[in-house]
Amino acid sequence: MPARGSVREDRDRGQVALEFVGMVPLILLLVAAVWECVLIGYAFSLAGNAADEAARAGAVRGSGACVAAAGEHISGAWNMGTPNCRREGDVYKVTVTLQIPVLFPGLSFGGIDGTAGAAMEREE
Repeated sequence: MPARGSVREDRDRGQVALEFVGMVPLILLLVAAVWECVLIGYAFSLAGNAADEAARAGAVRGSGACVAAAGEHISGAWNMGTPNCRREGDVYKVTVTLQIPVLFPGLSFGGIDGTAGAAMEREE
């Protein structure tokens, strides 16, 4: 006859395995949600940086340089549209929109806008 403690330990071991299998999908879902939050934060950073670079280039060299500078540091995964480069008085303003990549196809979190402005300058 087996000792009473060993039978209980065997049942507990099975229970722990069952709880682990039940928690794995929840843990994976949490990891995916955290990763999406990281992507959204990184999109804000990239959009702001691209707008800053484009505004500086546009203020010095014009519209063509603005569009080129905006796309220089952004990969194709971010689905950047055409930047909105414009002169408003003595300030050159740019708006860059990035589409946020999603882990699950068919879902969309929309776009993130980054805006920046730079004082107009002339190259000499």
